[in-house]
Amino acid sequence: MYNLILFGPPGSGKGTQSVNVAKKYNFAHISTGDIFRSEIKNKTELGLKVQGIIEKGELVPDELLIELLDNAMGKFSNINGFIFDGFPRTLRQAKDLDVLLESKNDKVSLVLALEVDQEEVIKRLLKRAQLQGRKDDTEEVIRNRMKVYHTQTSPLIDFYKKQGKFESVCGSGTIDEISYNLYGIIDRHQ
Repeated sequence: MYNLILFGPPGSGKGTQSVNVAKKYNFAHISTGDIFRSEIKNKTELGLKVQGIIEKGELVPDELLIELLDNAMGKFSNINGFIFDGFPRTLRQAKDLDVLLESKNDKVSLVLALEVDQEEVIKRLLKRAQLQGRKDDTEEVIRNRMKVYHTQTSPLIDFYKKQGKFESVCGSGTIDEISYNLYGIIDRHQ
């Protein structure tokens, strides 16, 4: 199996690109946010645990997150691999993901990061907030999310660079241009 991680700051287009890559290569798209929403909506045992944690404004513990991932991954068959959208977010999660994949005789194949100028991301997120009527996405909140993203992912970038699995991709341009660039890198590494 080919397992890909796609990083990118909020508003970089990683959700859109993950869906495109998943379709092109027959990968299962794994988004922790989607998993949370699905488990909560279906009122599963894990979903109820997650809901209680989220309602308190706390972060889902790594152990529970890995359990949710393992559960979600088990629901797919006849795929060529997985694309992890915005996960892992911490070094601990990266190591836990490695252990999970090793238990399935698998590994992370490639890590791609969408690089987008901070001012471009802020512009995109403010526009998205306006279109979706989200009042919580102020410029101040967005800048803080960017800071958190860069703080959290810096160690991950080093972690994957040391393994020779990391490449960055320009995340500016049209959706098709960015997809084309991603496909070129994936094809080179397969």
